[in-house]
Amino acid sequence: MAQKPNAQRSNAQRSKEPAIVAELGRPETPEETAARKAEDSRKHRAKQTSTNLWLSLLATVAVAVVLVLLVPRGDNPIDPDIDYTSLAADAQGSVPYPLAVPALPDDWKANAAELRTSGSGGVVSWYVGFITPERDYLAYSQGLDANSTWLANLLDNHRATGTTAIGGLDWDVYDDRDDRDAGNLAYALSTELDDQIYVIYGTAEDAEVTELAAALAEQIRANQSEAQ
Repeated sequence: MAQKPNAQRSNAQRSKEPAIVAELGRPETPEETAARKAEDSRKHRAKQTSTNLWLSLLATVAVAVVLVLLVPRGDNPIDPDIDYTSLAADAQGSVPYPLAVPALPDDWKANAAELRTSGSGGVVSWYVGFITPERDYLAYSQGLDANSTWLANLLDNHRATGTTAIGGLDWDVYDDRDDRDAGNLAYALSTELDDQIYVIYGTAEDAEVTELAAALAEQIRANQSEAQ
């Protein structure tokens, strides 16, 4: 009976001894314990950061989806095919000269057609813009009672670099394709007839410029014949 208290004290002492770490085969030192706890804290924080990042990403995606669903979308196609012939007929009553409506193949898509009035001199012009079959921009403007100032403003004061004959008409050539800042005025043609100036300009290659110029020249001659 006298040995039981000693046995109880021995058990209590053993319970206070540091636990043996399986990986080490011995108890941890205070330094090892501190390092383990620091690493555990680091992993916990990293896990929380990763979780928060994914939650933020999901929230951003959800907001984007909601915005896409809420933004109204029109029925107009990206490349609208405008009936410039009909628009010319509608506008014809308000101008004294017949408006040019060159006949072009179906793969030429007009994306704009309208009467415009220049801020300098108030010259009225008929404008039609196209997306060409090769996906370039090409347009023509028909200046009514136009003058050299209107032409210079339209072509941003580019100078003629030569001449050419297309469709029975003589055209001044404005070739600025080497100028990176030329934009939609990289290449242009102009011809003057009966107080009207016709200008073709854009980024298309020679074949498409010639095609439009020939069609426009045919329309100009047809309008002249009707006026005579």
